[in-house]
Amino acid sequence: MALDSATIEQLGEHLYRAMRSGQTLPPLTQTHPDIDIDDAYHISRAMLACRLQRDGEQVVGKKIGVTSAAVQDMLGVFQPDFGFLTDAMAYADGAAIAVAGNLIQPRAEGEIAFRLKADLRGPGITEADVLAATECIMPCFEIVDSRIHNWQIRIQDTVADNASCGVYVLGEREIDPRGLDLAQLQIQVFKNGEPLSSGKGAAVQGNPLTAVAWLANTLGAFDIPFLAGEVILSGSLVPLEPVSAGDEMRLQLSGSGIENCGVSCRFV
Repeated sequence: MALDSATIEQLGEHLYRAMRSGQTLPPLTQTHPDIDIDDAYHISRAMLACRLQRDGEQVVGKKIGVTSAAVQDMLGVFQPDFGFLTDAMAYADGAAIAVAGNLIQPRAEGEIAFRLKADLRGPGITEADVLAATECIMPCFEIVDSRIHNWQIRIQDTVADNASCGVYVLGEREIDPRGLDLAQLQIQVFKNGEPLSSGKGAAVQGNPLTAVAWLANTLGAFDIPFLAGEVILSGSLVPLEPVSAGDEMRLQLSGSGIENCGVSCRFV
């Protein structure tokens, strides 16, 4: 690591305060040019510790971000990252999500979420291992939100900022993934009733199972397991879409044997 432990703790504190105050920070890669990926992951853990210790939040899952070419091109970040999901981030299908006091510069992305029925601990996790450990998949909106000013992020900035995670919304319908070609599942996204974007499961590293296996193995290097019952967000299949109060987002998931499966949310 390039940064000392005191600086790492301080930057985690700064990101936590930015989130709670609704104020953005300059990019960490500008204020601390020597920051590396390992530093960023430790800063993310320091930020998470503030949420767990001060706000009483609990970790309920993990997320992989910046997996698709569409998102990488949009953000100028060309490798995946990961973050932690807490119970305070979770919203039910159809939820009204407050922007003021809750989100700073939110963007919506459509994903396939996994719920696990068994633990997974990398390294060495394969797509078959992920499928065997999966209880169900669900359509999902993740509302990403950067605490870095104007989304001026490099990979170290978004990693430190808990992979730019804001909140997430899971669809009510739970689907058994066995027998499905997850790479060929398709989502269609609508904003305020109008078609916005579409994408296939293949957009995330060729297959959502591949993305989740990558995350399990990456976390394994930090001795962080996937646990039974956790939700894993596998990455956006479509470009990120800025949202603000008054917007409504809807997503439909389709594929062989899947009908009438979606998720929605609105912003107030």
